[in-house]
Amino acid sequence: MTSAPFHPDLRSVARWLPRGVGRPWWVALLRRLPVPAGPARPGVTVRDQPVEPGHPVTVRVYRPAGEQRRPVVSWIHGGGYVMGAARWDDALCVRLAERLDAVVVSVDYRLAPEFPFPTPLEDCLAAWTFVLREATALGVDPSRSVVAGRSAGGGLAAALVSLLKDRGLPGPALQVLVYPMLDDRTVLLEVDGRHHRVWDQASNRYGWTSYLANTPGAPEVPEHAAPARRADLSGLPPTWIGVGTLDLFHDEDASYAARLRAAGVDTTFDVVEGAFHGFDVVLPGAEVSRRFVDSFTSAMEVALRRP
Repeated sequence: MTSAPFHPDLRSVARWLPRGVGRPWWVALLRRLPVPAGPARPGVTVRDQPVEPGHPVTVRVYRPAGEQRRPVVSWIHGGGYVMGAARWDDALCVRLAERLDAVVVSVDYRLAPEFPFPTPLEDCLAAWTFVLREATALGVDPSRSVVAGRSAGGGLAAALVSLLKDRGLPGPALQVLVYPMLDDRTVLLEVDGRHHRVWDQASNRYGWTSYLANTPGAPEVPEHAAPARRADLSGLPPTWIGVGTLDLFHDEDASYAARLRAAGVDTTFDVVEGAFHGFDVVLPGAEVSRRFVDSFTSAMEVALRRP
């Protein structure tokens, strides 16, 4: 394997990373591993609560100290639709709460294959409805809001924003899609996966098959399951999309960004040369990772400042 394609900040770790963790045995192992809470920060409280009494889905709420009314970020974790938990993103959500002086609400949606589409999306909708319904108790202003997620969470974020538009429900000021998993039809393509890391074509096939409970690429897959299938992207909120050039999702994300722009949606497309899927999670301290996270955090900052 040559190291040249990888970003210099990522080159050393790329040599030992697996190409894909989306295998049944990998997923089973990762689901069993304990996920400790992130480091406590004195300025941010963290608590879990159900989206409504008796509901099986909980949200993890990160709130800075103080009683003032704040903007809100609805965050959706990744994991290929088959793994992951809100706690996985504790460190990021705490940083977002601190830097944005915002309340961050992260949803523990149910996972495929036990709970295929539409359950995970409905869980994300329930979390958004919770934010709207409990705005006063949470101390948030839903008119200053962001819906965001990474990987499969980015796909769910895009689907949620489209669903809100279609149902005439209040939506966010910005959607942030961090290397989002948008298009099941990617599994039908022949791809050069030599430099893919963390999530490869075999992982993608397993993730989409589990989520759809059907064969990926079939013509009847609904657009709310795979947001790239949506024909009309007009009227969606301003969008930030970011992805690496060595990410399996690069081409589908680039296409989605171009289509958003063509539909008149204010869109920022941040491409990181030589970055693989999840690079900012694998190496959060690398300069390239810090710049990437700062890019989407800055986009949130600008959107949440708007009156």
